[in-house]
Amino acid sequence: MATHAQGGPLARLLVLAVLHVNFIALGLEPDFLYPLENVTIAQGRDAMFTCVVNNLGGYRVSGDSATARVAWIKADTKAILAIHEHVITNNARLSVTHNDYNTWTLNIRGVKREDRGQYMCQVNTDPMKMQTAFLEVVIPPDIIYEETSGDMMVPEGGSAKLVCKARGYPPPKIVWRREDGGDIISRGGPQGKTKVTSLEGEIVNLTKVTRSEMGAYLCIAANGVPPSVSKRIMLHVHFHPLVQVPNQLVGAPTGTDVTLQCHVEASPKAINYWTRENGEMIISNDKYQMTEINSSAYSVQMRLVIRNIQRSDLGGYKCISKNSIGDAEGNIRLYEMELPNRKSRDDDDGDFSIEETNDVRSSLQGPLREGGPRDEDASFLGGGAPPSAAATPLAPKFFLITALILATIC
Repeated sequence: MATHAQGGPLARLLVLAVLHVNFIALGLEPDFLYPLENVTIAQGRDAMFTCVVNNLGGYRVSGDSATARVAWIKADTKAILAIHEHVITNNARLSVTHNDYNTWTLNIRGVKREDRGQYMCQVNTDPMKMQTAFLEVVIPPDIIYEETSGDMMVPEGGSAKLVCKARGYPPPKIVWRREDGGDIISRGGPQGKTKVTSLEGEIVNLTKVTRSEMGAYLCIAANGVPPSVSKRIMLHVHFHPLVQVPNQLVGAPTGTDVTLQCHVEASPKAINYWTRENGEMIISNDKYQMTEINSSAYSVQMRLVIRNIQRSDLGGYKCISKNSIGDAEGNIRLYEMELPNRKSRDDDDGDFSIEETNDVRSSLQGPLREGGPRDEDASFLGGGAPPSAAATPLAPKFFLITALILATIC
């Protein structure tokens, strides 16, 4: 019996079987220590998968004298990428590193969109063991400029269609906002006229556009992969100039300075200037100073400062605005405002004296008549305010003293 056990082939096979069973029972077969983890990476970055296999060294594949090996496979295409540390596929961006113990790492440099898919770490045991993970390649958003609207012009009351297209993965979401934070106005929908601070979608339809909707619109594309991108689209609304005059009648004493103002709205940008009523154009010099202050994208405040007013400066002035669509003008009449006398008492000699008031901080503006003394009962044009305190008649006490002096002389 002993002789048969030592020399017989059946005994040797039995021993190998027992040893194989013992390896399995003791857990000495190759096994994965950690699961293979999914990877999400932005296009152009480097990705890696790490596979940790225990008990691989010395394990013989059934029916083969070679030890077990670790292989990397692209599961969706069934392409073998690498075996142990040797890259099989013709892809210079792939490499495999091994720490000489139990860890194999698949490195993919400069990930591209086509690298996306299922990757497998496989050990050629019998039966074969494997684990898989997914490589997700994300792409930051990018505006497709050839399919996106540029700056545009529409007449007031017309319509505008703003289009914004973007690419990326996941597909980007498009949000519209106004650069100045104003409302985006939608008309003609089931809810009628609506105002929103932001709007989603590739297309924004603006109907019956008004001048208040002029300005920059921002198309913002985002998909959760930084950075978000945007494009600025300028909407120009063209319309006939409009001139508004806050004060059509302006009064000031001679020898003082006065400022005339007009508010102008126009698009495209207008040429603005001042003339006298006879059509003579005014130019900036020591006498006149003209300035413009922008109030918005389409509105301007025109100012004309007239220094050291003389009687020759009195009369009509025009502020004129012209653009490619049309022109408009406003009229202002400048009149002389006479300063009232005021009394003052001289404590030394007790005499009363009359002195002229020269301290004029601002001109009187309103619908008053030009030049000369005013009738107290004169009606004011346009429902203007009553005369100011500076223009009220002298106090009754003053007239009483004057009457007494005249009676004494007589």
